[in-house]
Amino acid sequence: MSDKIPAVVLGASGYVGGELLRLIAAHPDLELAAAVSGSAAGKPVATEFGHLSQALAGHAFTAPGEWLDKLEAGGKLALFSAAPHGASAGVIAGALESLAARDVRTHVVDSSADFRYASQDRYEDVYGTTHGAPQLLPEFTCAVPEHTDDVATAHVGHPGCFATATLLAAVPLIRSGLSDAEVFVSGVTGSTGSGKSPQAGTHHPERNSNLYAYKPLAHRHAPEVAALTEAASGRPTRVHFVPHSGPFARGIHITLQARASIAETELREIFEKAYEHAPFVEVVSGTPRLKNVVASNMCHISVASDGDGVVVMSAIDNLMKGAAGGAVQWMNRLWGLPETAGLTAAAPGWT
Repeated sequence: MSDKIPAVVLGASGYVGGELLRLIAAHPDLELAAAVSGSAAGKPVATEFGHLSQALAGHAFTAPGEWLDKLEAGGKLALFSAAPHGASAGVIAGALESLAARDVRTHVVDSSADFRYASQDRYEDVYGTTHGAPQLLPEFTCAVPEHTDDVATAHVGHPGCFATATLLAAVPLIRSGLSDAEVFVSGVTGSTGSGKSPQAGTHHPERNSNLYAYKPLAHRHAPEVAALTEAASGRPTRVHFVPHSGPFARGIHITLQARASIAETELREIFEKAYEHAPFVEVVSGTPRLKNVVASNMCHISVASDGDGVVVMSAIDNLMKGAAGGAVQWMNRLWGLPETAGLTAAAPGWT
């Protein structure tokens, strides 16, 4: 019998699900028990993700109603959800009920938006839909790992990809008390952030060699960032956010501006101190470049100041640090594993 923790991925045939499968396949302490997908049930994993044909040879997608049969009663489970916003909560609730009946000790990390707000009313206000499992909200924490030392809940809702990049740039600045608690953020994301299903905004002829803003000052990540920044810093923060669609597949680059009378050297020291024990955040010289973080779980941050205003720049891979990699990082912590387990393989260059 393997002493690895069984792992199940819900919504496994999407982009985030595929990244979770890739990471689990190489993880020293997790072992894939089921890749759950209604649309791809019964198909070999390699039919959806050709790049995983060797890593997950012999694995096929499991139908939603069949994966519980693969688990031993009284065991452990690392349950990842990459199910869509609005659907994930209900699926998780049903799974936890069945797992409890079989005495399976479970930790959940959800990559959807369903557990990013502590309040049912706030979630429903932002997403315009009824929450699928409001009774579970007290059992979830939402934060990036770097801003939370101890987690009192059994489960985690991972922040969104834009939110992750922005929080890592905003929280040390706001927490320092040396700037206004108001930030202006411009972010550019790759097309994989829109999911696997084709749509007009991610159609290649429209996006290639193009750059455009969307939902300026009205994107739903803005209230999420504001709430999580306040939770991590203790200061209510106004967030003005303009997202952009970039002509590349993976990565997010954000530029955050705020008013602050602080020298650049002091500002850099604030960030270096904030992340001195964070294995996946590096304060870099110059400016962050997507090619240095894509396919890794790293966030690269740099800063600038002109005397009365500051800029903080942040770059991550949206599918890794912003979703699947951050989810594995959280799962490592929930199970008491090394935080870096399964996340330190060298990323390819010149992506």
